[in-house]
Amino acid sequence: MVQSAMNEGDIAGRWTCELILKRDVFSTVERGRLRTEHGEVDAVLRRLDAVPWWSRPLAQLLFAREVRALKLAPPGTAPALLYGGRDRLVRAFIRGVPLHIAKPHGDIAYFRFAKTLLHALHRAGIVHNDLAKEQNWLRTADGRACMIDFQLAAVFMRRGKLFRIAAYEDLRHLLKHKRRYAPAAMTASERRVLARKSLITRVWMATGKKLYYAVTRGILNFSDREGGGNRLIHDAPKIAARLKEHPQVRDAAVVAYPDRRAGIGLYAFVEASGVHEPGLRDFINGLAGISPPERMQIVDVLPRKADGKLRDEILQLVAMNQIDLVDPLIAGDAERAIVTRIIAGRQNLRDRFAF
Repeated sequence: MVQSAMNEGDIAGRWTCELILKRDVFSTVERGRLRTEHGEVDAVLRRLDAVPWWSRPLAQLLFAREVRALKLAPPGTAPALLYGGRDRLVRAFIRGVPLHIAKPHGDIAYFRFAKTLLHALHRAGIVHNDLAKEQNWLRTADGRACMIDFQLAAVFMRRGKLFRIAAYEDLRHLLKHKRRYAPAAMTASERRVLARKSLITRVWMATGKKLYYAVTRGILNFSDREGGGNRLIHDAPKIAARLKEHPQVRDAAVVAYPDRRAGIGLYAFVEASGVHEPGLRDFINGLAGISPPERMQIVDVLPRKADGKLRDEILQLVAMNQIDLVDPLIAGDAERAIVTRIIAGRQNLRDRFAF
Protein backbone atom coordinates (compact mmCIF):
# COMPACT_ATOMS: atom_id res chain seq x y z
CA MET A 1 0.00 0.00 0.00
CA VAL A 2 1.08 3.58 -0.60
CA GLN A 3 0.54 6.51 1.68
CA SER A 4 -1.10 9.52 0.00
CA ALA A 5 0.51 12.91 0.34
CA MET A 6 -1.83 14.98 2.53
CA ASN A 7 -1.54 18.71 3.10
CA GLU A 8 -4.51 19.23 5.38
CA GLY A 9 -3.75 18.83 9.06
CA ASP A 10 -7.01 17.14 10.01
CA ILE A 11 -6.37 14.14 7.78
CA ALA A 12 -2.57 14.05 7.43
CA GLY A 13 -1.23 10.64 8.34
CA ARG A 14 -4.68 9.10 8.72
CA TRP A 15 -5.33 8.14 5.09
CA THR A 16 -3.75 5.10 3.39
CA CYS A 17 -4.36 4.72 -0.33
CA GLU A 18 -4.79 1.17 -1.61
CA LEU A 19 -5.87 1.86 -5.17
CA ILE A 20 -6.49 4.79 -7.50
CA LEU A 21 -9.97 4.24 -8.88
CA LYS A 22 -10.23 7.17 -11.26
CA ARG A 23 -8.24 10.20 -12.38
CA ASP A 24 -9.57 12.91 -14.68
CA VAL A 25 -9.50 16.70 -15.07
CA PHE A 26 -11.96 17.15 -12.19
CA SER A 27 -10.48 14.97 -9.42
CA THR A 28 -8.56 11.88 -8.39
CA VAL A 29 -10.55 9.17 -6.60
CA GLU A 30 -8.85 6.63 -4.35
CA ARG A 31 -9.93 3.57 -2.39
CA GLY A 32 -8.22 3.08 0.95
CA ARG A 33 -8.43 3.15 4.72
CA LEU A 34 -9.10 6.05 7.06
CA ARG A 35 -7.92 5.89 10.65
CA THR A 36 -10.61 7.18 13.00
CA GLU A 37 -10.98 7.28 16.78
CA HIS A 38 -12.92 4.02 16.45
CA GLY A 39 -10.27 2.29 14.33
CA GLU A 40 -9.59 2.01 10.58
CA VAL A 41 -12.52 1.99 8.17
CA ASP A 42 -12.83 1.28 4.43
CA ALA A 43 -13.38 4.54 2.61
CA VAL A 44 -13.16 6.45 -0.68
CA LEU A 45 -11.24 9.72 -1.05
CA ARG A 46 -11.70 12.42 -3.70
CA ARG A 47 -8.88 14.98 -4.00
CA LEU A 48 -8.27 18.00 -6.20
CA ASP A 49 -4.51 18.51 -5.81
CA ALA A 50 -3.69 17.08 -9.26
CA VAL A 51 -6.35 18.80 -11.38
CA PRO A 52 -5.04 21.25 -14.05
CA TRP A 53 -5.41 24.99 -13.48
CA TRP A 54 -7.93 25.47 -16.26
CA SER A 55 -10.43 22.95 -14.83
CA ARG A 56 -9.90 23.83 -11.15
CA PRO A 57 -12.79 26.37 -10.82
CA LEU A 58 -15.34 23.82 -12.08
CA ALA A 59 -13.67 21.01 -10.12
CA GLN A 60 -13.96 23.05 -6.91
CA LEU A 61 -17.63 23.79 -7.63
CA LEU A 62 -18.42 20.10 -8.14
CA PHE A 63 -16.39 19.21 -5.04
CA ALA A 64 -18.26 21.73 -2.88
CA ARG A 65 -21.63 20.45 -4.11
CA GLU A 66 -20.73 16.90 -3.16
CA VAL A 67 -19.45 17.84 0.29
CA ARG A 68 -22.59 19.82 1.07
CA ALA A 69 -24.94 17.12 -0.20
CA LEU A 70 -23.20 14.32 1.71
CA LYS A 71 -23.10 16.44 4.86
CA LEU A 72 -26.86 17.10 4.79
CA ALA A 73 -28.14 13.81 3.36
CA PRO A 74 -30.24 11.72 5.76
CA PRO A 75 -28.52 8.54 6.99
CA GLY A 76 -28.80 5.73 4.46
CA THR A 77 -29.59 7.93 1.46
CA ALA A 78 -25.93 8.58 0.56
CA PRO A 79 -22.47 7.39 1.62
CA ALA A 80 -21.56 8.88 5.00
CA LEU A 81 -19.19 11.84 4.85
CA LEU A 82 -16.18 11.01 7.03
CA TYR A 83 -14.11 14.09 6.24
CA GLY A 84 -14.65 17.24 4.18
CA GLY A 85 -11.78 19.68 3.74
CA ARG A 86 -10.72 22.35 1.29
CA ASP A 87 -9.70 19.99 -1.50
CA ARG A 88 -10.21 16.51 -0.05
CA LEU A 89 -13.26 14.59 1.04
CA VAL A 90 -13.52 11.09 2.42
CA ARG A 91 -16.75 9.13 2.33
CA ALA A 92 -17.72 5.66 3.49
CA PHE A 93 -17.08 2.72 1.20
CA ILE A 94 -20.24 1.00 -0.06
CA ARG A 95 -19.91 -2.68 -0.88
CA GLY A 96 -21.99 -3.07 -3.99
CA VAL A 97 -21.98 -3.20 -7.78
CA PRO A 98 -23.38 -0.73 -10.32
CA LEU A 99 -26.77 -1.31 -11.85
CA HIS A 100 -25.35 -2.14 -15.29
CA ILE A 101 -23.39 -5.00 -13.74
CA ALA A 102 -25.97 -6.20 -11.19
CA LYS A 103 -28.77 -6.19 -13.81
CA PRO A 104 -31.60 -6.72 -11.27
CA HIS A 105 -34.11 -8.17 -13.76
CA GLY A 106 -37.50 -8.59 -12.11
CA ASP A 107 -36.18 -7.41 -8.73
CA ILE A 108 -39.21 -5.41 -7.61
CA ALA A 109 -37.89 -5.06 -4.05
CA TYR A 110 -34.76 -3.31 -5.30
CA PHE A 111 -36.69 -0.62 -7.14
CA ARG A 112 -39.21 -0.22 -4.32
CA PHE A 113 -36.32 0.43 -1.93
CA ALA A 114 -34.63 2.77 -4.43
CA LYS A 115 -37.81 4.83 -4.74
CA THR A 116 -38.14 5.07 -0.96
CA LEU A 117 -34.51 6.15 -0.73
CA LEU A 118 -34.98 8.83 -3.38
CA HIS A 119 -38.09 10.23 -1.68
CA ALA A 120 -36.15 10.48 1.61
CA LEU A 121 -33.38 12.39 -0.15
CA HIS A 122 -35.91 14.77 -1.69
CA ARG A 123 -37.65 15.36 1.66
CA ALA A 124 -34.29 16.65 2.89
CA GLY A 125 -34.27 19.17 0.04
CA ILE A 126 -31.51 17.40 -1.92
CA VAL A 127 -31.63 16.37 -5.57
CA HIS A 128 -28.98 14.13 -7.10
CA ASN A 129 -29.12 15.41 -10.71
CA ASP A 130 -27.09 12.52 -12.19
CA LEU A 131 -29.21 9.41 -11.79
CA ALA A 132 -29.48 8.68 -15.50
CA LYS A 133 -26.11 6.93 -15.19
CA GLU A 134 -26.52 3.33 -14.12
CA GLN A 135 -23.10 3.41 -12.43
CA ASN A 136 -24.49 5.92 -9.91
CA TRP A 137 -26.96 3.32 -8.65
CA LEU A 138 -25.50 0.43 -6.67
CA ARG A 139 -26.96 -2.88 -5.64
CA THR A 140 -25.49 -3.91 -2.30
CA ALA A 141 -24.64 -7.46 -1.25
CA ASP A 142 -27.99 -7.72 0.58
CA GLY A 143 -29.96 -6.52 -2.45
CA ARG A 144 -30.61 -2.91 -1.40
CA ALA A 145 -30.18 0.20 -3.52
CA CYS A 146 -27.67 2.97 -2.90
CA MET A 147 -26.84 6.23 -4.70
CA ILE A 148 -23.27 7.49 -5.16
CA ASP A 149 -21.39 10.34 -6.92
CA PHE A 150 -23.07 13.51 -5.65
CA GLN A 151 -20.88 15.98 -7.58
CA LEU A 152 -23.90 17.39 -9.44
CA ALA A 153 -26.21 17.31 -6.44
CA ALA A 154 -28.02 20.45 -5.31
CA VAL A 155 -29.39 21.41 -1.90
CA PHE A 156 -32.51 23.57 -1.78
CA MET A 157 -33.64 25.57 1.22
CA ARG A 158 -37.15 25.83 -0.28
CA ARG A 159 -39.11 23.39 -2.36
CA GLY A 160 -39.73 25.84 -5.16
CA LYS A 161 -40.44 25.15 -8.81
CA LEU A 162 -36.81 24.45 -9.70
CA PHE A 163 -36.52 21.92 -6.89
CA ARG A 164 -39.72 20.17 -7.99
CA ILE A 165 -38.48 19.94 -11.58
CA ALA A 166 -35.11 18.52 -10.51
CA ALA A 167 -36.75 16.03 -8.15
CA TYR A 168 -39.14 15.00 -10.91
CA GLU A 169 -36.19 14.31 -13.21
CA ASP A 170 -34.46 12.26 -10.50
CA LEU A 171 -37.57 10.11 -10.27
CA ARG A 172 -37.96 9.86 -14.04
CA HIS A 173 -34.41 8.59 -14.42
CA LEU A 174 -34.97 5.96 -11.73
CA LEU A 175 -38.11 4.84 -13.51
CA LYS A 176 -36.18 4.48 -16.77
CA HIS A 177 -33.97 1.93 -15.03
CA LYS A 178 -37.01 0.20 -13.55
CA ARG A 179 -38.61 -0.01 -17.00
CA ARG A 180 -35.47 -1.66 -18.31
CA TYR A 181 -35.08 -4.25 -15.56
CA ALA A 182 -38.59 -4.71 -14.12
CA PRO A 183 -41.06 -3.54 -16.79
CA ALA A 184 -43.89 -5.73 -15.50
CA ALA A 185 -43.81 -3.86 -12.18
CA MET A 186 -44.34 -0.42 -13.73
CA THR A 187 -47.54 1.30 -12.56
CA ALA A 188 -49.77 3.49 -14.70
CA SER A 189 -48.64 6.64 -12.88
CA GLU A 190 -44.98 5.70 -13.32
CA ARG A 191 -45.51 5.24 -17.05
CA ARG A 192 -47.06 8.71 -17.21
CA VAL A 193 -43.98 10.18 -15.51
CA LEU A 194 -41.72 8.46 -18.03
CA ALA A 195 -43.76 9.78 -20.92
CA ARG A 196 -43.43 13.43 -19.87
CA LYS A 197 -40.04 15.15 -19.76
CA SER A 198 -39.81 18.55 -18.09
CA LEU A 199 -39.36 21.61 -20.29
CA ILE A 200 -35.88 22.18 -18.88
CA THR A 201 -34.89 18.64 -19.84
CA ARG A 202 -36.24 19.02 -23.36
CA VAL A 203 -34.29 22.26 -23.82
CA TRP A 204 -31.15 20.68 -22.34
CA MET A 205 -31.33 17.67 -24.66
CA ALA A 206 -31.76 19.92 -27.68
CA THR A 207 -28.97 22.37 -26.80
CA GLY A 208 -26.79 21.99 -23.70
CA LYS A 209 -26.37 18.23 -23.89
CA LYS A 210 -24.96 18.46 -27.40
CA LEU A 211 -22.50 21.13 -26.26
CA TYR A 212 -21.58 19.01 -23.23
CA TYR A 213 -20.77 16.02 -25.43
CA ALA A 214 -18.85 18.21 -27.86
CA VAL A 215 -16.64 19.51 -25.04
CA THR A 216 -16.19 16.36 -22.94
CA ARG A 217 -15.89 13.81 -25.73
CA GLY A 218 -14.50 15.99 -28.48
CA ILE A 219 -12.18 18.52 -26.84
CA LEU A 220 -11.35 16.71 -23.58
CA ASN A 221 -11.57 13.21 -25.08
CA PHE A 222 -13.32 12.21 -21.87
CA SER A 223 -15.90 9.48 -21.50
CA ASP A 224 -17.33 7.66 -18.52
CA ARG A 225 -19.70 5.11 -19.96
CA GLU A 226 -20.31 2.47 -17.33
CA GLY A 227 -17.36 3.81 -15.37
CA GLY A 228 -14.82 2.31 -17.78
CA GLY A 229 -13.70 5.41 -19.64
CA ASN A 230 -12.27 5.64 -23.12
CA ARG A 231 -10.38 2.36 -23.02
CA LEU A 232 -13.57 0.40 -22.44
CA ILE A 233 -15.35 2.24 -25.25
CA HIS A 234 -12.59 2.46 -27.84
CA ASP A 235 -9.96 -0.19 -27.10
CA ALA A 236 -11.90 -3.12 -25.62
CA PRO A 237 -14.12 -3.85 -28.70
CA LYS A 238 -11.09 -3.83 -31.02
CA ILE A 239 -9.11 -6.13 -28.74
CA ALA A 240 -12.03 -8.57 -28.43
CA ALA A 241 -12.60 -8.56 -32.19
CA ARG A 242 -8.92 -9.23 -32.86
CA LEU A 243 -8.81 -12.08 -30.35
CA LYS A 244 -11.81 -13.72 -32.02
CA GLU A 245 -9.90 -13.77 -35.29
CA HIS A 246 -7.39 -16.21 -33.83
CA PRO A 247 -8.08 -19.73 -35.16
CA GLN A 248 -7.88 -21.31 -31.69
CA VAL A 249 -10.11 -18.74 -29.95
CA ARG A 250 -13.82 -19.52 -29.73
CA ASP A 251 -14.92 -16.34 -27.95
CA ALA A 252 -13.58 -13.43 -25.92
CA ALA A 253 -14.77 -10.68 -23.60
CA VAL A 254 -12.84 -7.60 -22.53
CA VAL A 255 -13.98 -5.67 -19.45
CA ALA A 256 -12.57 -2.71 -17.52
CA TYR A 257 -11.37 -2.60 -13.91
CA PRO A 258 -9.45 -0.05 -11.77
CA ASP A 259 -5.75 -0.83 -12.02
CA ARG A 260 -3.11 0.35 -9.56
CA ARG A 261 -0.71 1.45 -12.30
CA ALA A 262 -2.87 2.21 -15.33
CA GLY A 263 -5.86 3.82 -13.60
CA ILE A 264 -8.35 1.96 -15.79
CA GLY A 265 -7.13 -1.48 -16.83
CA LEU A 266 -8.55 -3.96 -19.30
CA TYR A 267 -9.05 -7.64 -18.48
CA ALA A 268 -9.47 -10.09 -21.37
CA PHE A 269 -11.26 -13.40 -20.80
CA VAL A 270 -10.48 -15.73 -23.71
CA GLU A 271 -12.26 -19.00 -24.42
CA ALA A 272 -9.66 -21.05 -26.28
CA SER A 273 -7.75 -24.33 -26.47
CA GLY A 274 -4.14 -25.10 -27.33
CA VAL A 275 -2.88 -21.52 -27.10
CA HIS A 276 -0.90 -19.65 -24.47
CA GLU A 277 -1.04 -16.03 -23.32
CA PRO A 278 2.27 -14.91 -24.92
CA GLY A 279 1.06 -16.13 -28.29
CA LEU A 280 -2.24 -14.27 -27.95
CA ARG A 281 -0.48 -11.09 -26.88
CA ASP A 282 1.75 -11.30 -29.93
CA PHE A 283 -1.36 -11.78 -32.04
CA ILE A 284 -2.98 -8.52 -30.84
CA ASN A 285 0.18 -6.41 -30.66
CA GLY A 286 -0.34 -5.21 -34.20
CA LEU A 287 -3.41 -3.14 -33.33
CA ALA A 288 -2.42 0.44 -34.12
CA GLY A 289 -2.74 2.85 -31.20
CA ILE A 290 -4.24 0.22 -28.88
CA SER A 291 -2.60 -0.73 -25.59
CA PRO A 292 -2.86 -4.47 -24.85
CA PRO A 293 -5.00 -5.59 -21.90
CA GLU A 294 -3.27 -5.46 -18.53
CA ARG A 295 -4.57 -8.92 -17.69
CA MET A 296 -5.55 -11.90 -19.79
CA GLN A 297 -7.08 -15.19 -18.67
CA ILE A 298 -7.54 -18.19 -20.96
CA VAL A 299 -10.42 -20.47 -19.97
CA ASP A 300 -11.99 -23.62 -21.38
CA VAL A 301 -15.49 -22.15 -21.40
CA LEU A 302 -17.09 -18.80 -20.58
CA PRO A 303 -20.44 -18.43 -18.72
CA ARG A 304 -23.40 -17.75 -21.00
CA LYS A 305 -27.07 -16.90 -20.77
CA ALA A 306 -29.76 -19.13 -22.22
CA ASP A 307 -29.61 -17.17 -25.50
CA GLY A 308 -25.87 -17.74 -25.81
CA LYS A 309 -24.75 -14.24 -24.82
CA LEU A 310 -21.83 -14.00 -22.43
CA ARG A 311 -22.46 -13.28 -18.75
CA ASP A 312 -20.42 -10.06 -18.83
CA GLU A 313 -21.61 -9.01 -15.39
CA ILE A 314 -20.03 -12.11 -13.81
CA LEU A 315 -16.79 -11.61 -15.73
CA GLN A 316 -16.75 -7.96 -14.65
CA LEU A 317 -16.95 -8.92 -10.98
CA VAL A 318 -14.18 -11.49 -11.38
CA ALA A 319 -11.98 -8.88 -13.06
CA MET A 320 -12.64 -6.47 -10.17
CA ASN A 321 -11.95 -9.27 -7.65
CA GLN A 322 -15.38 -8.83 -6.04
CA ILE A 323 -15.85 -12.55 -5.71
CA ASP A 324 -18.23 -12.25 -2.77
CA LEU A 325 -20.82 -10.63 -5.08
CA VAL A 326 -20.68 -13.31 -7.79
CA ASP A 327 -22.62 -16.08 -6.09
CA PRO A 328 -26.08 -14.41 -6.13
CA LEU A 329 -25.82 -14.04 -9.92
CA ILE A 330 -25.11 -17.69 -10.70
CA ALA A 331 -28.01 -19.45 -12.42
CA GLY A 332 -27.35 -23.09 -11.54
CA ASP A 333 -24.87 -25.86 -10.77
CA ALA A 334 -23.50 -26.06 -14.31
CA GLU A 335 -22.74 -22.35 -14.40
CA ARG A 336 -21.34 -22.49 -10.88
CA ALA A 337 -18.79 -25.09 -12.01
CA ILE A 338 -17.72 -22.88 -14.93
CA VAL A 339 -17.43 -19.75 -12.79
CA THR A 340 -15.58 -21.58 -10.01
CA ARG A 341 -12.85 -22.59 -12.46
CA ILE A 342 -12.57 -19.02 -13.74
CA ILE A 343 -12.36 -17.62 -10.20
CA ALA A 344 -9.67 -20.13 -9.29
CA GLY A 345 -7.51 -18.92 -12.19
CA ARG A 346 -8.24 -15.20 -11.95
CA GLN A 347 -5.34 -12.85 -12.61
CA ASN A 348 -6.34 -9.90 -10.44
CA LEU A 349 -5.75 -10.88 -6.83
CA ARG A 350 -4.89 -7.47 -5.36
CA ASP A 351 -6.95 -4.69 -6.88
CA ARG A 352 -10.55 -4.31 -5.80
CA PHE A 353 -13.18 -2.12 -7.32
CA ALA A 354 -14.87 0.19 -4.87
CA PHE A 355 -17.53 2.84 -4.91
